[in-house]
Amino acid sequence: MSEITLDTLKPGDLAKITKVRVKGHTRRKLFDMGMVAGSEIELIRKAPLGDPIEFRIKGYNLSIRKDEARQIFVHII
Repeated sequence: MSEITLDTLKPGDLAKITKVRVKGHTRRKLFDMGMVAGSEIELIRKAPLGDPIEFRIKGYNLSIRKDEARQIFVHII
């Protein structure tokens, strides 16, 4: 299985996070919200212009910017 980034998922896709390459304060915020390696994540929907993107992780919904999603690597499960 190859690694892809979160922004390439389609609605309903379920994946496991393998790497988070986001830097700085945003990285800490994402970690605090459970977006860490090993966590399962599902793409719920993308905004009409593709930004932000809504995911379900650890039982709640979280929206992040597309540029952040491009820096988070996953494997489809």
